[in-house]
Amino acid sequence: MTASVPGESNHDVVARGVGPRAVEPRAGAGAFPRSARLLRHDDFERVYKLGRRHFSASMTVFYWQRPVAGDVGERAPETKPPGASGLRIGFTVGRALGGAVQRNRMKRRLREAVRMTRPPAGPNADVVINPKKSLLTVDFAAVVNEVGRAFVVIEQKLAGKTADRVAAAAERASGSRKPQA
Repeated sequence: MTASVPGESNHDVVARGVGPRAVEPRAGAGAFPRSARLLRHDDFERVYKLGRRHFSASMTVFYWQRPVAGDVGERAPETKPPGASGLRIGFTVGRALGGAVQRNRMKRRLREAVRMTRPPAGPNADVVINPKKSLLTVDFAAVVNEVGRAFVVIEQKLAGKTADRVAAAAERASGSRKPQA
């Protein structure tokens, strides 16, 4: 039997960070702020339709580079451009992967792996991570490694794409064109 303090509920004790179930809020570099998450259905759809894919053993990662407001030749999305810079990340776990308990466990594992590996300043891109059923049985260190590797690949691919876009814009500005064959 445990003793309780009059006028105090167990919820108040946990919220203050006292007791065996105390949870402290994340702050600083380990946080996963709202501005770094994909939340709207339209954003997810845009990544699926316009983006590219990266495959790994226990997940598929979709990514799409958001156009910068000053890009020439880029058509802005129909909706207002997001204010956040850097990576915005979302997760989708379909019902085919298991019951609610398994799906939520997959999302928790992925969220924590993203918190641990997300680059603080990366390309302006939206990322959607779709786990495979094997994510539940894989060691967490392997999940962290896969997520980190996916971020590296995305950064490399988008850096190359940006360099190509800058070179094309410079070529258009100089007025030089390749001769038509």
